Parts: sequence; C-alpha cells; structure tokens
Amino acid sequence: MTIELTDRIEMADSDELSLDEMFELLERMPVPEGYKVEIVEGAIQMSPQRDAHWEIIRWIVRMLEDRFGMHVKVKSDVRIDFPGGRNGFAPDVVKLSDEARQDAKRRWSCGDIEFVAEVISRDTRENDYGKKKRAYARAGVPVYVIADPYTGKCHAHGRPEGEEYESELTVDFGEKLDLSPLGMDWTLETDQFPRD
Repeated sequence: MTIELTDRIEMADSDELSLDEMFELLERMPVPEGYKVEIVEGAIQMSPQRDAHWEIIRWIVRMLEDRFGMHVKVKSDVRIDFPGGRNGFAPDVVKLSDEARQDAKRRWSCGDIEFVAEVISRDTRENDYGKKKRAYARAGVPVYVIADPYTGKCHAHGRPEGEEYESELTVDFGEKLDLSPLGMDWTLETDQFPRD
C-alpha cells in the first residue's frame, strides 16, 4: 500500500510549499518504520519496503563495492533533488562520482550521479517507469537501472537526451546485464535477485 499525502498538506496562503518546506513537514509526521518517503512531482508518497526489495538493493550495493572498491560513493534512500516540479527522491541505489561533494545544506547534487537503480514496488511502479525515468534523464543521469521483482526483469537505460533515454537493455533475472554499451564499465549480476 502506498499513501499519497498531496491533499493532506495545507498550503499557506494558497502558495505552493517548497520542496524543503514539504520535507520539513514530513520530518514532523509519524512515518511508520520500514516506509520510504519521497516527493515525486509535488506528491508525497510513502511505500513499504518489502524483503525482496531490500535484498536486490543489498546485492547491487555489494556488487558496486566489489567493482569500484569499498570507498565508492554509494548511497541508498538519501534525499537528492532532481529537476522538474518538486522532485525530492530517495533512490534505492546511487553511485556518485569520486569528486562528488555535499553542498552547504549537506545534500548531494544530481549532477554528480553516475548510476541510479530503482527496485520496483508494486504501488509506485508507474513512478519508476515514468516520472522518475524522465527526471533522471532530464538530470543527465548516465545509467538508470530498473529491477522489477514482479516481472523478473532488469531494464538498463543509457544515453539521456532531454526527458528520454536513447538506449535500453533488458535481461531476465539470472542473466548478466553488461552496462558497457551504455558507457559504464560494469556488469550487473542478477542471478541472486529474488522475485516477488
């Protein structure tokens, strides 16, 4: 179950709240443990984390560390703001460039992202395949991977152009996903990814 809170936050003097103001309100709300909270195109969304979801995230992080070393800048469920109407995402897995530094507000820049992966949750799949994909392309994220435990497939998108990706590779769970055609020297092993 995903909860959308768009209608429950009152706007002061009918002005739209900024992304920071929305997150400040969220910090004061009792978010249930085990729920992920994001703002996608101005809509606040909470979705529960399932076991298969976490297992896939864990495997991706581990493979990034194996390939790029233990000092690789990998983040999970950390707020990063993206271009386009109020987009404050907490991507499942992000690899930042080695040169990436936090800004004065202690936030990472979407311009420093080299790779992002989202693991599909049943109720937020439309965001991952649609709104987030467009936002990632608009931000120039070079490689975007969607791991879908419901279909048992991984989709890799590369070569962002405007709001779209020009290249897509798809494999079934259990197959290797070679990201080098998309410009990333890395192969994602999907044989340990559980289905849901």
